[in-house]
Amino acid sequence: MRVRRFGRSLLAVLAVGFALHAPLSGLNRPASTGARAAELLPQGDPAALGFAADRLARITTRLKADSEAGIIPGAVLLIARQGKIAYFEAMGVRDPQTKAAMTRDTIFRIYSMTKPIVTAAAMMQVEEGRLAVGDPLARYVPAFTKPQVGVEKPGPDGKPVLELVPAQRAISIQDLMRHTSGITYGFFGVGAVKAQYREAGVMDGEFDNAEFAERIARLPLAYQPGTVWDYSHSTDILGRVVEVVDKKPLGQVLKDRLLNPLGMKDTAFFVTDAAKQPRVAEPFPDDRSLGGGVEFFDPRKAGKYESGGGGLTGTAMDYARFLQMLLDGGAQNGKRYLSLKTLAYMTSDHMGMGVVPGPYFLPGPGYGFGLGFGVRKDGGVSADPGSAGDYYWGGAGGTYFWVDPKEKMFVVFMMQSPKQRLTYRALVRNMVYAAMVK
Repeated sequence: MRVRRFGRSLLAVLAVGFALHAPLSGLNRPASTGARAAELLPQGDPAALGFAADRLARITTRLKADSEAGIIPGAVLLIARQGKIAYFEAMGVRDPQTKAAMTRDTIFRIYSMTKPIVTAAAMMQVEEGRLAVGDPLARYVPAFTKPQVGVEKPGPDGKPVLELVPAQRAISIQDLMRHTSGITYGFFGVGAVKAQYREAGVMDGEFDNAEFAERIARLPLAYQPGTVWDYSHSTDILGRVVEVVDKKPLGQVLKDRLLNPLGMKDTAFFVTDAAKQPRVAEPFPDDRSLGGGVEFFDPRKAGKYESGGGGLTGTAMDYARFLQMLLDGGAQNGKRYLSLKTLAYMTSDHMGMGVVPGPYFLPGPGYGFGLGFGVRKDGGVSADPGSAGDYYWGGAGGTYFWVDPKEKMFVVFMMQSPKQRLTYRALVRNMVYAAMVK
């Protein structure tokens, strides 16, 4: 099977985070102006931003020690609150082989942290009236006109057999955004439909986004559309929809709509600039597996496929620019990307009473799912600290972010260690909130 950049394995997502029904920070304030417009995310005084210096130092000490002990190669952590940086440090090494030091401008494979960016681009199209959340997917990708659902039933020999039945309704754009399309991932979990994904070799050979959508459309759905949350290639297919609407390759759409205007100069599907390639972070040689036979991809080698579900690479600061725009209510430096109501809609729970968490419900207890984000419904319930209304996601390679509108804060954690991703997502959340003293 060809290794590609498509999301993450089951464990890659288990430590994701949530936000529900709470208003976004900045929903009642205008876009940044004056000094904020001139210098996005300036360095702030940690104490003035509500953090204890000695408690922030604990984080640095821990991450440095773990790198020196060979537990992780290295990491970059950025904490921003009230529009200013409270903490931005690089610890350990960028590449365990060369021993090059980790730097704040290191480029990481962000895998499924691609999903919120692609969803935001799609919602920009929605705001322009060129796409609608309730539209049928088949309007943009006709191959999905008559999807079939695979239903496992007992066979004559006692082994389950797969029976195909018509989908009871069309797959919608909302289904793609919230992972209720019935599309699945074949590289983790069990089930006859997942097995068909593996047998079909959906990631084999060379293909572009259009061909990939056709491949997925030929396979049965794992569930009836709109009934079950199942982590999937849905955002990859959403990326194809975005291409169809704008009549451009996905990478160009993202550059035009978000990456270039926000100054995310190091975020792209491929790191083809030779001057940037030494800045790409690498995992330990024995920690390159994402599970299910999927290995780390090499972003230095350009291809035709631009995975909307997991293909981007970028830096901590680049992603911080995207998150600050969200935290500021969809506007940045005088330019509006999304409306206040659209962001509130995206970061509300879209599961409702009709969607059942599937067997691999990665958000976990206390969380629902919005459009591109896990969304937190309660201050408690989850094993991880946070506020009702926070929203988050992470990537298979070890990257992770969350936005806490109540605290006017977001955090970006960048690391390339699939084995340690769950441990450090919980650790960073705990230590960041422990450092907050007001």
